[in-house]
Amino acid sequence: MAARRKVGNLLALHVLTTLYERPMHPYEIAAEMRGRGKEQDLKIQWGSLYTVVGNLEKHGFIAAAGTSREGRRPERTVYSITEAGRDECVNWMRELVGVPEREYPKLRAALSVLGVLPPDEAAYLLRKRAEILGHQIAAEEASLRASDGIVPRIFTVEAEFGLVLLRAEAEWVRGLVAEIEGGTLSGMDMWRGEHERLARERQEN
Repeated sequence: MAARRKVGNLLALHVLTTLYERPMHPYEIAAEMRGRGKEQDLKIQWGSLYTVVGNLEKHGFIAAAGTSREGRRPERTVYSITEAGRDECVNWMRELVGVPEREYPKLRAALSVLGVLPPDEAAYLLRKRAEILGHQIAAEEASLRASDGIVPRIFTVEAEFGLVLLRAEAEWVRGLVAEIEGGTLSGMDMWRGEHERLARERQEN
């Protein structure tokens, strides 16, 4: 079972891992994370970064280590990770990597009520989704090929994982489309019949 974190926002984990390398001020942390494409790994609300930094400091996971000034810009507080922060970061990582947790993707929620759409429209939208996934897969494959032999694989495993998920989803979606269009999906007659009944009722009214 996942532990209840004092600062549970995944952005906090990435702030800790960034400060694991060296002390930085929040603007520098954001620049590092953007430079590493962290927006592709988690949903980041950049406006909440200072709040997250404040919460991490409040709970003793990071501490002010001084200030820095660049040109005429205001002084910025530089933060470093504390021993408690290192422990929190490592324990959090152990939990995320080693303990599976149920996630709730939006597509799963939509599929649970797919019958709201007429079969033909559902098949069309799913086919369109598969096409978009195909473009995303091609882009991810190209990106990984470009980094092959240049970037150590330890820094691209998250992209590999994302690609595996994209491929699996695309394959599954295409299979579902084929079943809907071929009429082999169990419950198709009931699904189609219900929408035909609703269409007749609308016409009569």
